[in-house]
Parts: sequence; structure tokens; C-alpha cells
Amino acid sequence: DSRPGSGAFAVGDVFALVRPGASVPAGLPAIGCTLEAALASVAKGQRVLFDDGHLETTVERVEPTHAVLRVEHATGGTFRLGGEKGMNLPDTEIELPLLGEDDERALRFAVEHADAIGASFVRSTADVEALHRRLAELGAEHLGVIWKIETSHAIRRLPEILLAALARAPVGVMIARGDLAVEAGYERLAELQEEILWMAEAAHMPVVWATQVLDLHARTGRPSRAEVTDAAMSVRAECVMLNKGPYVAQAVVALDDILRRMEQHQYKKRSLYRRLHMKLP
Repeated sequence: DSRPGSGAFAVGDVFALVRPGASVPAGLPAIGCTLEAALASVAKGQRVLFDDGHLETTVERVEPTHAVLRVEHATGGTFRLGGEKGMNLPDTEIELPLLGEDDERALRFAVEHADAIGASFVRSTADVEALHRRLAELGAEHLGVIWKIETSHAIRRLPEILLAALARAPVGVMIARGDLAVEAGYERLAELQEEILWMAEAAHMPVVWATQVLDLHARTGRPSRAEVTDAAMSVRAECVMLNKGPYVAQAVVALDDILRRMEQHQYKKRSLYRRLHMKLP
């Protein structure tokens, strides 16, 4: 189906990712890509992931108006890609400024009304320095910046990114685990969040532990065992971010209880070895 977001794809299927305004290639299912810089940067053999990695593809070839992708993984065997879904290119260096038109509008509003901003998809020290310059031009010395670490490029350059970020305060780091897991692979997420915590502690930078903390609890009112353990691990960060949901107030209460207990056992990466109290209510 040539309409963006309407197709269902299985492993081995081939489809076109089409530039904005370009005609759909004959004989291929196609979906539209709103970010032209992405198609200008991809190369044969690189991965392109859609909708948090539920659909994983590799580039077979690149044409002037589109890229041809082959499906390598589809959640459930056949995955229907909805409209307006995210796309990750973990192997591709995209020549794209940190601040686009929408970002500029949001930034001008934030200067007047916010205490801090979150800088998404930082990839290099050049991104850090560009935002620092723009904040100085806007007279926003008061505005804090939370640098979201969510790409494989940021992980590879993390020490230099943190060093550049420290040139201006207030400053912090967010472990954006949703995109980070897609970019770096889910099997590496636990290792990478540990390394980000260690580096941020060495740099004396506060950390936001983010993405899907007590997510099932917030959506259904009941947590899974795994996410309770995950929430307990978040005690090593200075801030924990919860997703929205009809039971988010209950999730906040549960998180508060978990963290109050865990902070007696753990400070950052140091175990406190308090006296054990195994008696249950």
C-alpha cells in the first residue's frame, strides 16, 4: 500500500521509504519519510528501525527519490506500521542541526516560562556548543539543560559530551532508555545505563532515569515484578520520570514507597549495608 503507515510487513518483505513530495516507485509498497536528511544520509547495509524497533529493516539500495528497505524483524511475525511512528537510524550519521524551526519556537517559549529544557538526540560536542550559543543569544543564562542520552552516537562520545555540557550550569543528564534500547540493542541497555550513571557521577551531574518506569502500573493499576525491580534500581538517579496513564497517581505513590525503602540500602553506586529488617507487615 502506498499510503504512509497503512502497510503490514513480514520478514523478507521489501518496501520503499520515499522522500517528501516524491512520487511512489512502481511495483513497491511505500511509506513516506518526513525527514529528508535521513534519506540523504542512509547507505546500503545500514539499519532503519520503526516504532521502537518493532519493525527492523536494512537498506538494500538508495535511489534519488527513495531508499529500498528489506524487513529483518517484525514483531508478531507480521507488523502493521501505524502513521506518525518514530524512526531510528543507529548506523547513520545524519547532517542535521540540533535546533529546527519547531525547536526554536519551543525554546523561545521556554526562555520566558520554564526552568529547564530537555535537549533530545544530542550526538556530539558540536550540538552542545550550538545550544549553548543559542541560549546565550536569547539571554537564557538561568535556563537549565537536561541532555538526553538516547543514541549510539552519543554513547560513543559521552565523555566529551559531558565535558562540553559542564561548561554551562545548571546541567543534568537523562538516560532516555526507550530510544537508547532501540539504537544500541535491548541486550546492552542495562550495561549502558550503568556506564552513563558512572560517568555522570564522576562529573557531579544529576541524572534523570526515564522511560517506562512502572509503565504497566500507570496504565493498568498493577505493576509487573520486573518493573518493580527496575524502579528500585532507579534510586541511584536523582530523578525518576514516569509515563502517563490513568493510574499514574497510584504509580507515583508506589514509586515513592519503593524509593524510600531503597535509599536506606543504596546511595548512587554505593551499597549502604543498613541493618536488615525482614519482618513483613
